[in-house]
Amino acid sequence: MAEALSTDELAEVVIRGIGAGKTVEIEGLGTFHPDTALGFRFDPWTRPQVFIAHVREDAASAERLSRNLEEAGFNPWTDARKLLPGQNWPRAIENAIENSEFFVACFSTHAVSKKGGFQAELRYGLDCARRVPLDEIFVVPARLDECRMPRSIQRELQYIDLFPDWARGARRMAAMMRRELARRARRAVAARC
Repeated sequence: MAEALSTDELAEVVIRGIGAGKTVEIEGLGTFHPDTALGFRFDPWTRPQVFIAHVREDAASAERLSRNLEEAGFNPWTDARKLLPGQNWPRAIENAIENSEFFVACFSTHAVSKKGGFQAELRYGLDCARRVPLDEIFVVPARLDECRMPRSIQRELQYIDLFPDWARGARRMAAMMRRELARRARRAVAARC
């Protein structure tokens, strides 16, 4: 297991990256951007994270959904976007799922019959959902095509179709997530009063 960087070492990595004209993202903290006037600009991580689980064959659709959610104000997490070379990917994926506001499971004709990572991520996402209140939405099943939904999902969760009208489905998903986040915030305020 790799040792955690000290604050000074982390600062050096950020300074080197910005000095090279690169954007440096520190997951869970924010993003440092080069800025000619100020030296750098920091955007704190305030967008709700959405984990997008998919099979390799559906990578283009997952990327499309990522762009849609990003445009809607969310921080999508996919392995292609976030995993770093040499990173312990099973642990990074579990950490990303645990720290996400929503877990979107992309079902397709490829995904429902394929063994491997997607199934493991789905099971872990469902395990994490068991830790949140029953009326809170965490797992969001989404169909990419006219696939058969697993009975265990169909029995307990409403899914959204991203076909035949992708734009409509993506808008509905983002709107649902915004409503759910607002509901959670109202509940948190009421609990403090």
